[in-house]
Amino acid sequence: MTSTQQNSILNHHTRIGVLYGGLSSEREVSLRSGKNCYEALRRLGYENATLIDVDQHIARTLADQKIEVAYIALHGKYGEDGCIQGVLELMGIPYTGCRVAASALTMNKALTKSVLKDAGLPVIDSVVFKSAAVNGKPIEMTIPYPVMVKPLNEGSSIGMSKVDAPEDLKPALKTALSYCDEVMVERYVYGKSITVGVVEVNGQPKVTPILELRPTQSEWYDLEAKYTEGGTEFILPAELSPAVTEAIQEATLRAHRAAGCRGVSRIDFVVADDNRFYILEINTIPGMTDLSDLPAQAKAMGIDYDQLVECILKTAVS
Repeated sequence: MTSTQQNSILNHHTRIGVLYGGLSSEREVSLRSGKNCYEALRRLGYENATLIDVDQHIARTLADQKIEVAYIALHGKYGEDGCIQGVLELMGIPYTGCRVAASALTMNKALTKSVLKDAGLPVIDSVVFKSAAVNGKPIEMTIPYPVMVKPLNEGSSIGMSKVDAPEDLKPALKTALSYCDEVMVERYVYGKSITVGVVEVNGQPKVTPILELRPTQSEWYDLEAKYTEGGTEFILPAELSPAVTEAIQEATLRAHRAAGCRGVSRIDFVVADDNRFYILEINTIPGMTDLSDLPAQAKAMGIDYDQLVECILKTAVS
């Protein structure tokens, strides 16, 4: 797209629909992200920005409101998994962030892990269970305890559990299966929880400083730690050696590209005590709440909240 075409689509009079809320289990987080992004757009002078709570009639709403550009602030199913991206593609509406294929891929933890492994990036040993296997004969585990149990297609640590003993596995699997019909069981790695963002600035992906996340009231970075004020201490930049820092940032950009991401992503890692690191997952629509990781990381590299929102907005027409 030429710069003339970009300017004709995106200017301060463009009808921008901030898509938020939605139908997933992460709805409440998305409402907070979307409201913040909308307010930033209005501060930036985009006078026709409007909030749109996504439901089954979203295509009609977009048409009725004559939306020209979609700013996606959805999280989880139907918003981060390629569904809304596909609707927008069909309607010919430019939208922010990753396209259909990368969105669908990264929403599935097992597929993401397979792509990253093929790209030579470090991932943790895991196994996937379907619901029929959990309800049948006793489960045979090939991975040593403790383990993490995760719904295959959920974010924000929803439905996740840490399991220390075999007798606790089935209840954790059933909890995860209440959100998704497939579950990943992954070896638990003791170490630092870190996350690294990628933000497209002037058409080029820039890797953010590494953020270490230290939960203050829980053993691991769970839902409560993520979205409760004071639930997590941010260490920014993370306390890592220069060599490890460089290696993780290089792996972040490789993962972003291997998954076909564009515009923005946030990649979660764990760093073991021996400084080996492993990629946990890729988030294609990172949270933009007051407590979210990406705005803090962007600020540390000199990009304030409003500038970050505008960087993401411009990915719709780049």
